[in-house]
Amino acid sequence: MQEKLKTYKSHPLSFLFLIITILAVSITVALFIFIVGYVIIKGVPYLRPSLFSLHYTTENVSMLPAIITTLEMVGISLLISAPLGVFCAIYLVEYAKRGNKLVKIIRVTTETLSGIPSIVYGLFGMLFFVTTLKWGYSILAGSFTLAIMVLPVIIRSTEEALKSVDDSYREGSFGLGAGRLRTVFTIVLPSAGNGILAGIILAIGRIIGETAALIYTAGTVAKIPEDVFQSGRTLAIHMYSLSKEGLHMNEASATAVVLLITVCALNALASFIAKKLTNS
Repeated sequence: MQEKLKTYKSHPLSFLFLIITILAVSITVALFIFIVGYVIIKGVPYLRPSLFSLHYTTENVSMLPAIITTLEMVGISLLISAPLGVFCAIYLVEYAKRGNKLVKIIRVTTETLSGIPSIVYGLFGMLFFVTTLKWGYSILAGSFTLAIMVLPVIIRSTEEALKSVDDSYREGSFGLGAGRLRTVFTIVLPSAGNGILAGIILAIGRIIGETAALIYTAGTVAKIPEDVFQSGRTLAIHMYSLSKEGLHMNEASATAVVLLITVCALNALASFIAKKLTNS
């Protein structure tokens, strides 16, 4: 302790940096606890069985159709974006030559796409998927739009995760006679699993929380879609619709609690699957 005090006296900027770091961490944790606690306190008292009815009416304002639609949207979007993002990152890191112009173009494209507002994606989805391809306001149109939105996140996170794997792993695998493809799938990908998982979790969060793009592509129909070509609303759109009307603010608060639980549950499921795949 005395040695630390002497160090801080001789280097006052280090002590100032330590204080700023502690304050930043404390404020971040306090904000997280406050937001989660506020949502739980406001929403939990208004959770009731009628909110989980199979069919939505103006009396029960059930969120069950929205929960099912949200899960469908997450599943279809990740089914499209996750393989594309991971394989694109594998090409950029493992196969593309350094200084390749195509690599530069892909990286500039992903960085540009990640900065585009979601409402622009929604307008594109409405013009292309809804109108040009004649899918109409549907789960499929919304899922494809969301897949394009989260693709840059998955590519960048997977790329950084693959870069973090030490080259000695690759060299050892090559030295034992394994080819590049086998090295990637048996050595590199399992080692980069946590980083890839982080990107997928971020993608799940963005999919669940998206509203603007889905209003233009998936619609706001409050019923369980019978197939992917029917319209439906997610939990975020359901909460937005209830709060916009101003007649069901308590139910909107209860929806926020369920939305929070859904995000945590899907993240936990993604972590569990990733651990199983890594261990196997």
